[in-house]
Amino acid sequence: MSDHDERRRFQRIAFDATAELRQGSQKWQVKLLDISLKGILVSRPERWEPDATQDFEATVHLSPEVQLEMLVELRHEETSKLGFVCLYIDLDSMSHLHRLVELNLADRTEMMRELRELIE
Repeated sequence: MSDHDERRRFQRIAFDATAELRQGSQKWQVKLLDISLKGILVSRPERWEPDATQDFEATVHLSPEVQLEMLVELRHEETSKLGFVCLYIDLDSMSHLHRLVELNLADRTEMMRELRELIE
C-alpha cells in the first residue's frame, strides 16, 4: 500500500460513467474511473493541455436524468489517469453522491465516518 493510499480517508467507489471536464473554453470528454465524497478519478483525455493555475468544472453523468456538477482542482496526473479533489458541489449533486456512496458502502458506520471527515 502506498503512502497515498494510507492517507486516503474517503472510500473510492468504482463507477462506470461518462464525464466532462471544462476549463474556460476548453472541454474534454472523459471516463469516470472512481468517485468518492471528496473527488473523482477520470481517464486522461487526448490533447490534454489545461491551464494548471485554473480550476475545472466537472459533470458526471450518473444516468440520463442525473448529473453531478462539481468545481474541482487537479491534484495528480498519471499517464492514463487524472485525480481531482472537489472544491464545491451543489446540494442536489451532493445528495446524489451521498446516495451513491451509501449504496456502495455496506457499513453505515463507515458512511457516517466519511461524512464527519468531509465536514471537518
